[in-house]
Amino acid sequence: MLDLIKRRLAGLRSALWGGRLRNFARDRRGNIAIITALSALPMLATMGCMVDFTIASMVRIKLNNAADAAALATVSSASPVVATAKASNSVSNGKAFADSFFNAVANSLISSFKLSVTETSTVTLSSRTVTATVSYTGTYPAYFLGLIGKSTIALAGTSTAAYTLPANIDFYLMIDVSGSMGMASTNAEQVRLQSVNPDNLSDYPSGCTFACHFSGSQGFQISRIGTTPANISSGTYPTNSSRINWSATPVSSCASPGTTSCIQLRADAVGYAVNALLTQANTTQTNTGTPNQFRVGIYPFIQYLCSASNGSSNSCSVGLTTSLTGSTITSFAAQLANLLDTGANATLGSGGTHYENAFSKMLSSVLPATGGTGTSTSPLTYLFIIGDGSQDYQTQWNGNWSSQNWSPTAAVPYQNSATIIPPNSVDSTDYCAQIKARGITISVLYIPYQTIGNANASFASNEDGYANANIPKVPAALQSCASPSFFFTASTPAAIQSALLTMFQQAVSTAHISQ
Repeated sequence: MLDLIKRRLAGLRSALWGGRLRNFARDRRGNIAIITALSALPMLATMGCMVDFTIASMVRIKLNNAADAAALATVSSASPVVATAKASNSVSNGKAFADSFFNAVANSLISSFKLSVTETSTVTLSSRTVTATVSYTGTYPAYFLGLIGKSTIALAGTSTAAYTLPANIDFYLMIDVSGSMGMASTNAEQVRLQSVNPDNLSDYPSGCTFACHFSGSQGFQISRIGTTPANISSGTYPTNSSRINWSATPVSSCASPGTTSCIQLRADAVGYAVNALLTQANTTQTNTGTPNQFRVGIYPFIQYLCSASNGSSNSCSVGLTTSLTGSTITSFAAQLANLLDTGANATLGSGGTHYENAFSKMLSSVLPATGGTGTSTSPLTYLFIIGDGSQDYQTQWNGNWSSQNWSPTAAVPYQNSATIIPPNSVDSTDYCAQIKARGITISVLYIPYQTIGNANASFASNEDGYANANIPKVPAALQSCASPSFFFTASTPAAIQSALLTMFQQAVSTAHISQ
């Protein structure tokens, strides 16, 4: 069609300036002919100019479309420029790609209309945004405007498009593995363990329910070998001891409640929920095409927080790693219950739950100084706190009980009197506020502290009574610690896994929206 228009224009131009127009100019027969000829010239010139401008406008639209296409292609999710930005935080191949794409689309148009066109492009990466700008300038050779001394029509256009890269995020998982996280994961599991557990029978003749499942205790060993049948609804140790699978090989982890091979503890449930998070994180970064988008580290604590450097692990923690499905971190998570308080691990310490030490270690040597911007070199930072939120200041070593960082108050009169995370009546330091002041998001998964049903007021300065009285105070303290909309509660293994996955998804969604 464009070639046909050009041929028709060329023929019309030839006719106008050919012999017919000259003959008409020499014709002296009547004034009407002269007047008609004189008026026809500007009319024809006007029509010719309209044709020139119409074609030039069409050409400009097509060149604009080429610039639009080049800019959009450069920042599309499937673009090699975006892939390079995700992998290396660079857009070094951006300009060449944009130039090549524009030329591929526009060259046939340029050739057909004998256009003179100069194209330029810039591709930049600022924070997490890739921006492509494609511009062109040029001229269209006019056919009729030459009659009035204008042989070309100027052409110009600019198109800009942008793409925000998925956020790179570091997840620090601060997990309580103190004695209370050794409680059974469900009420049914708790009944089963209580019914066969010989620990502390002198203080709890109907069966121990609290601080009876430390790693190394008989109750913990029973949780690793299970009972037959899987459900034991009543009874006490003397009558139910035959139901313990004493000859079974201990499991290294307990994946689900209600099996004969083990009794699932809260730490087991948390460990498998962490593995579900790792799987989801790996799937997400595969879907976004962003390698190493997420790093995850696991930092358990009792009296002290255990930490390993980024990319490495030790016997009680895994530092930030991009190997989300590797055996190091997945096996560690599955076997989290093996870190429960033993009274023999000097790195983790023993006896109580010391959030003050865990937070202090996080601030001093684990968390970054700033929360980052979400690029591969400056990831956003999220601290996930997972536990029941109950703090006490007691310590234990070689059977000797003492305290750390404690002085008696009316609310916490004894070293083992339960309290909330700092700030509290013993420690006024607001560690959570200091962490959030760095631009770090705190997400809290509260696993509600279970009420001690057979509380013994005469045991350990009424430890059970203080623990029960403290339960209603815990949620508000943890919610205050959490960043807005990042406080979650879950009690059952399924709910813990669901909540942890929701925490991850909300972190990813919030990071995207904030950009």
